[in-house]
Amino acid sequence: MRSVPRTMSTQHPDNANVPSWSSSEAIEGEDEVKEAFLSYSLFGTQEVMWDSEGKDVDLHVVRKLLSSYPDFFREHILGKDLFLTYRIPNPKIEGAERKVFAETLENIPIAFDVAERFYGRPVPAVFEVILPFTTSSSELVAVAKYYEKIVVGKESIDLHGELSVKDLVGEVSPKRIEVIPLVEDMQSILNVRQIVGEYVKAVRPNYIRVFIARSDPAMNYGLVPATILAKWALRKLKELEVPVFPVIGVGSAPFRGNLRPSNVERVSEEYRGVYTFTVQSSFKYDNPEDEVRKSVSYLNGLPGDGHNWEEALFVLEPYVRRYQREIEGLANVINLVATLVPKRRARKLHVGLFGYSRSSGNVTLPRAITFVASLYSIGIPPEVLGLASLARLSEEQWSKLSSVYLHLRDDLRESLRFADYQALDRLRGGPFNVDDSILRSIREDLSFAEEVLGIRIGGEDYESRTHRLLSELVAIALEARRPEEGRKNVLEMALLRKFLG
Repeated sequence: MRSVPRTMSTQHPDNANVPSWSSSEAIEGEDEVKEAFLSYSLFGTQEVMWDSEGKDVDLHVVRKLLSSYPDFFREHILGKDLFLTYRIPNPKIEGAERKVFAETLENIPIAFDVAERFYGRPVPAVFEVILPFTTSSSELVAVAKYYEKIVVGKESIDLHGELSVKDLVGEVSPKRIEVIPLVEDMQSILNVRQIVGEYVKAVRPNYIRVFIARSDPAMNYGLVPATILAKWALRKLKELEVPVFPVIGVGSAPFRGNLRPSNVERVSEEYRGVYTFTVQSSFKYDNPEDEVRKSVSYLNGLPGDGHNWEEALFVLEPYVRRYQREIEGLANVINLVATLVPKRRARKLHVGLFGYSRSSGNVTLPRAITFVASLYSIGIPPEVLGLASLARLSEEQWSKLSSVYLHLRDDLRESLRFADYQALDRLRGGPFNVDDSILRSIREDLSFAEEVLGIRIGGEDYESRTHRLLSELVAIALEARRPEEGRKNVLEMALLRKFLG
């Protein structure tokens, strides 16, 4: 079995700072190739996720990496010591991207040929793909079989006389690829053992990596349900008879996982059983380089142990119901403030999972990072939403929840230092016009955090106090229709937090 990387550098645009080497505020094109190299060489991550889902991406990345940095990659073999993994569009979900799905898989043999010429021997530079929005085993099998039967299988097709495709373009390698399911919605996470188990039976891989989403579940269901669902997936995956190496997609905001250089020990304890942690843009660019390198090294050296958690699924239904009602009431505010959030990647429209049927229709929201940034910018960190649903828990249920979500109070303490009760008054009028019932519900969430959990609402340090002031200025800028002032304030708040969203 191949070695499995412990850290995966991603292109999630959650960074407040623009790296010095980037030619524009939104990292794209040749800068992303350089970024991949620096992720390996400067920060020490063992894997780079090359994202074809939701954005245009350079599929000549392997050629450019090997030709631009030959000395480094002769010493660190791509596909053996370091890894590049494509995240492909899910053709079942993203109909407009179906041909990108096919194009990306067709590129894998090209990367193999480029690496073979560079190293002088067969080297599968790319051999794994991540399938987002995985909801069934059939989707995973279809990707694996498409590659085997279409990408590789066409080499045996006769073209004319005795001339075959293989004679014309050469042998197609590798002969198979590994598919990494990315589970993102509640039902798929709850059914992850069945989804992965059926795929394992059909394809019979030597091992499997399973990617557990952390951002979209938080956006869709709230902070506590997202954490519980991730723990549930880790527990159920341990029941499979094939070696499983879980990946978790954690960002710097507490709402999205709270993985920052200063917090790697706590997060690795929180998610024991995870084998690979994502190192997103804010982790890399909103912290000192030496701290990033040390933290990546720590994650790379983690022992591969696991842990069983008590079930806490009883929290989900009331929490999600309250959280989603509050988000529906804030949707117009979130979308309004989202126009002020700076872009850090050139990305296409996101096919999100949030949206649930009501008489008033479905809610449409921005991507998770912009969603989080918008709520922080109005003084209502998303971590607090839905929280008062926990008031009904018995002592026994609280004990179970605490055994599952080890650092709930720590995550809330870090996020709610940026909360502001006065934000609720600002949201009542002006350009926001949030219904009073929603504002009362959020006030109850804040009061529960403060009075029951002992979490102070609004810190008194410089960053917290300045953040509250800037939040008020954002509201004033929106009311005065001065978006440039609002954008400047939103960015200043992100720099204070050390993450965009």
